[in-house]
Amino acid sequence: MSKIIASAAIRGSNQIALQAEQFVDRVRNDKGEGVKIGFPDTAYYLPMAYALMGLEVKTLEDLKPVLAHIKELLSKEPTDKLWFPYLGQALDAGIATLLAEEIICCLRYLYNEEPQPGCNGFFTDTILRTLGVQLVDGRMPGFAAILGAAPDTETAVKVVRDLQKRSIMVFAGSSTNGKSVIDQLAEAKVEMGWDTYIVPYGRDTISAIYPLNFAIRAAMTFGGIKAGQGRKCLEYCKNRVFAFGLTLGEVDDFKYATGAGAIDMGFPIIADTDVPQILPTGICTYEHVVHEFDYDKIVPRCIEVRGVKVTVSEIDIPVSYSAAFEGERVRREDMHVEFGGKNSQAFEYVRMREMDEVEDGRIEVVGPDIDTITPGSPMNFGIVVEVAGRGMQTDFESLIERQLHHFLNYAMGVLHMSQRDLLWIRLSKAAFASGFRLKHFGSIIHARIHDVYGKLVDKVQVTVYTDTEKMKEALA
Repeated sequence: MSKIIASAAIRGSNQIALQAEQFVDRVRNDKGEGVKIGFPDTAYYLPMAYALMGLEVKTLEDLKPVLAHIKELLSKEPTDKLWFPYLGQALDAGIATLLAEEIICCLRYLYNEEPQPGCNGFFTDTILRTLGVQLVDGRMPGFAAILGAAPDTETAVKVVRDLQKRSIMVFAGSSTNGKSVIDQLAEAKVEMGWDTYIVPYGRDTISAIYPLNFAIRAAMTFGGIKAGQGRKCLEYCKNRVFAFGLTLGEVDDFKYATGAGAIDMGFPIIADTDVPQILPTGICTYEHVVHEFDYDKIVPRCIEVRGVKVTVSEIDIPVSYSAAFEGERVRREDMHVEFGGKNSQAFEYVRMREMDEVEDGRIEVVGPDIDTITPGSPMNFGIVVEVAGRGMQTDFESLIERQLHHFLNYAMGVLHMSQRDLLWIRLSKAAFASGFRLKHFGSIIHARIHDVYGKLVDKVQVTVYTDTEKMKEALA
């Protein structure tokens, strides 16, 4: 682990632990040792302490073993002159941070400081049961915890929309230089709430414990893991809860400390600033900390690093799509355009590329579209599908390529025959009149490959050629 990150995480954890201890002293003086504490509507007490330590914290006095364990986990910042191993200390600091943040947020409820204005605060067991099933059975592929604020409101909305359209739950909060992504979304009048998959949890980094508590309870609720089986709970989160942290703006010591706790749970951190990267695998499934400066690429990068498998439930095309249309025929008098066959040249080709060579969801048309020709005319046509994935192998190229026949035939008004450079496709006048264009071939292929081959493929981009010269180059 980077020494810069380890030092910052250890510094941050010590500061947050001190805040927790001071808050406990304040409550003891104000309300006494026997005051009841806890989060609303949960059977898991303080979920992190319950899952990792097996403690049922009901009163302030019950916090004593938690505070003692936090102190055991804390360490001094690594020195510059004398080298000692610091990876374990940094990860311990992450767990100490989560336990301390949980105490602080819990005690805030005693003073009506939670939930913060316009924020959800603690996620109840009712919400966990409602949405947790979707999280563990794959309908919701994962969740993102955003910490900080984007450079501007437009960027904040873009990042959140990119997550939203992939059905990824967005927990928004924390702040950068006094500005929170919550405020940016509110400025843009973005509707937030459980129904829209955008939930504001709080405007400070300490409140980031709420989405992490949501995850750790999933291990006990859906994984059947008993309280106190800390390692099993953390492993369940890594293997079954596909979450990641997305830090926008400057990463301070508190964010590093909270991020170390997230890494302990198997959740990587992706930043839009020049933070040191931690690339080897070990605790998380793949990389632990990465940066991505291009906001067009940051969400696909998050999905790649966490290994989230995105499925596209609805295909954005203007015609009906079903296996019932596979046997449909498009007669000559009913067709708008013909690709391949006797009167033109057509081909389709699937090839594997490296992860950084493919932009997921990119669909490009090179040459004129089908609204430029006389109805019933032939047209040269080529389609190149580039796929990348950590589970992908070159042997699978032809397997996926053969499925293009079924994928395209399911669209009403499309007749697809044969493959490779023997391809023959007809598109009906009715499909054209409905608004079907060349880009929609790419939409179908992108969605269906993710749906059928999601375990192999992480990224799909499609290029459609009708420009004769460019098509010849691609065909070669």
